[in-house]
Amino acid sequence: MSFTRRGFLSASAVLAATPIFGRAAAAATPREADIVVIGAGAAGIAAARRIVAANRKVVLLEASGQIGGRCSTDLTTFGVPFDRGARWLLNADSNPIGKLARSVGLDVVAAPVGQKIRVGRRNARPGETEQFLAGLVRANRAIDEASRGKLDTSCAAALPKDLGDWTNTTAFVLGASATGKDLADLSVMDKARAQDRGAPLACRQGLGTLVAKLADGLPLSLSTPASRIVWSNRDVAVETPAGRIATRAVILTVSTNVLTSGAIKFTPELPKRQLDAAAKLSLGSTDHIALMLAGNPLGLSRDEVIVEQSTSNRTGLLLANIGGSSLCTIDVAGSFGRELSAQGEPAMAAFAKEWIAKLFGSEAAAAVKSSVATRWNQVPGVLGGMSAAAPGSQGARKILGEPLGPLFVAGEATHETLWGTVDGAWESGERAAEAALRRIGALKDAEPEPSERQRPRRRKVRSASPED
Repeated sequence: MSFTRRGFLSASAVLAATPIFGRAAAAATPREADIVVIGAGAAGIAAARRIVAANRKVVLLEASGQIGGRCSTDLTTFGVPFDRGARWLLNADSNPIGKLARSVGLDVVAAPVGQKIRVGRRNARPGETEQFLAGLVRANRAIDEASRGKLDTSCAAALPKDLGDWTNTTAFVLGASATGKDLADLSVMDKARAQDRGAPLACRQGLGTLVAKLADGLPLSLSTPASRIVWSNRDVAVETPAGRIATRAVILTVSTNVLTSGAIKFTPELPKRQLDAAAKLSLGSTDHIALMLAGNPLGLSRDEVIVEQSTSNRTGLLLANIGGSSLCTIDVAGSFGRELSAQGEPAMAAFAKEWIAKLFGSEAAAAVKSSVATRWNQVPGVLGGMSAAAPGSQGARKILGEPLGPLFVAGEATHETLWGTVDGAWESGERAAEAALRRIGALKDAEPEPSERQRPRRRKVRSASPED
């Protein structure tokens, strides 16, 4: 999430959500396939689509009974689309998922850009907003400068020391809100390498709806966890409760926390190099506390975003009147969000009402009609939000994505510049699929252009001239 003077909040692609039901072609698990893809989130769906396009047999295994991974749209709880995790696509001009959305009949529009900062129960004055934004610019520059040093330090160590009353707000915006981790737990090199995310897009029907729609027609086995992968340099097989699948390659798209949890066994075990890389890219914590309010007691516009001048990390980010409805969400993240989520939904709802009362008054808090909260750290197939590299660990992304014979790892954690985004997950899935297809001989590398030395020499032929 980035703040600028032109529009201080750019949508974050937070990948922490409950999966949703999709309409892929769930069927009996086959006994063999050219390639097995494990995990039916954005990366897994992208990989499976690419393999199907290459006319190779693929099976997409999903441990849960639903698809979507860390993209989710709840259409029933509030009667309006509620994205429980990733809300936006990035880089509107070039986003491949945005282009696919139109081809499947869903509406993709520019994401909202209205934002306000609250100082207690009032909006920040122009001078205060300018002071905050100027501090954000300096903080970003300091992180960029620190990333060019020899040591990959924490973003907290690089933060300017003179941000005054805006220190905690700056730390929340750049750290917990943007990545799910506090600045002390973030690598300056990883943060600085994050590609400019560009103008965001939103799907009117929900981003989770869109991701699930893109799985239509794929050969999917739901409620089929991969319990063990038996692999060598030549052969590989995936063991599931439904039986053993012989295959020629496996694309693994589970989160880094799931990979290190031991939920999937490997024979032989994965190299320590890859497991260490996954551990260094552990998931941050981001959850949405959704509130349905009566009317518009906050007095905010459609899809308006609010942050506060906070005095601690006990804060949140408000997205108000989603899609023109009375639904609002408060995002809690980082170490505070993790602690709050561990206390359960009642504690999360209580914090949300307390926070609204602090910023908008007790009458606004009393207008809450119903609430629900995501708790992604507790979901077995996810175990958190997005990956974020620890200080000194930026290089772990490249290591995690290195092929291991017939095993290929994909997901947002393997993308060095688009980590933490649906875009990065999708691109990584396509990239892993192409690598797997090359391994099984289904995709040939393009012939390299001959170098100057390799090109045949041409004899020079002089043109006739009057002097000849």
